[in-house]
Amino acid sequence: MTVHARTPHPLTPAVGDDLDRTLPGLTARFAATAAAHDLDSSFPYENFEALKAAGLLTLTAPKDLGGQGAGLPEALKVIRAVAKGEPATALVLTMQYLFHGALHGRSGWPDHLKQRVVTDAIETGALINALRVEPDLGTPVRGGLPATTARKTAEGWRLSGRKIYSTGAPALTWTVVWAATDEETPRVGGFLVHRASPGWRIEETWDHTGLRASASHDVIFEDVLIPEDHALSPQPLGGPPQIDPRLAIWSSVLTAAIYDSVAHAARDWFVQWALDRKPTNLGASLATLPRFQELVGAIDALLLQNRALLDAAARGEIAVAEAGLVKHLVTENAIAAVEKAIAATGNPGLSRHNALQRHYRDVLCGRIHTPQSDVALSGAGKAAFAAHIAGQSAP
Repeated sequence: MTVHARTPHPLTPAVGDDLDRTLPGLTARFAATAAAHDLDSSFPYENFEALKAAGLLTLTAPKDLGGQGAGLPEALKVIRAVAKGEPATALVLTMQYLFHGALHGRSGWPDHLKQRVVTDAIETGALINALRVEPDLGTPVRGGLPATTARKTAEGWRLSGRKIYSTGAPALTWTVVWAATDEETPRVGGFLVHRASPGWRIEETWDHTGLRASASHDVIFEDVLIPEDHALSPQPLGGPPQIDPRLAIWSSVLTAAIYDSVAHAARDWFVQWALDRKPTNLGASLATLPRFQELVGAIDALLLQNRALLDAAARGEIAVAEAGLVKHLVTENAIAAVEKAIAATGNPGLSRHNALQRHYRDVLCGRIHTPQSDVALSGAGKAAFAAHIAGQSAP
């Protein structure tokens, strides 16, 4: 099937100056309701209506499918701004950007399905995410065969299983479900499922410490029928990767940027708090004390390191093999920055009345996402030893 170029959505902003005008308002708008969504663990549907109205849901989708074809620097700018306002929104949007940005690099996707996913996003604000994690398997990045099964029938594929930590579950139109075929030699891969398919339901299990607005509930599939071509080239376990490895840079940069932006929000709250706090025994604000000035400087130093790393990676100046280290370093710096503010504020920093405790709970979630620190560090260590051995054995 030939994919013909489509006219971009009329509300789609040009990257550059238009983004700079649009994003500050979205940050403030999302920040205004973030505490309420955190409190009752509700999904911020209105944020995605605003993103759709701003033309930002298809920012990274290929131009020939009607998207903007924006690169990583532009995606990074948007995710930073959204996450500073409400990080769960940014996490769902990151998944959207990763899928759209790599559509032409994903094997097994028929052209008509690529077009439909992007067209749905333009016309109805459709969101997409992968559902991979299971109660027994955990994350498939660490290996193993999923318990979710795809059974071939004369009608198509029948999908059954349970997925946990399904970020944005109630708002997703499309899900790519990681499953194993029931063949004698199982194949493993993604199966594209539309939310209108009968037989799938959400079990509201998400009651997390951080990113409470992400609605990462369990999704249960019970004999869900999907068309044959919605099996996205499942491969034997351990087979070749089905996606451009450069996506590792995109994933590490955008995921880490969420938590860097949370740390920026925490930093701004702390600076304002120190300016406003005027103990009677001091007769001036805490901001006049060298100890607090040094502390803010230390926080800013951590965030400066993050900015340099993220921007360099977005410009293509970090090797793909080092993507995991970028995610590890930025996440740990962000956590350390918020912890410094928490330690200095005492009770006010942990009060439910103040935003700092919410930022702290949110920033800790950065350690959960792939690649986790042990994987990133051990991978870098193995590569270092292998390179050294190769250098010694070279003629």
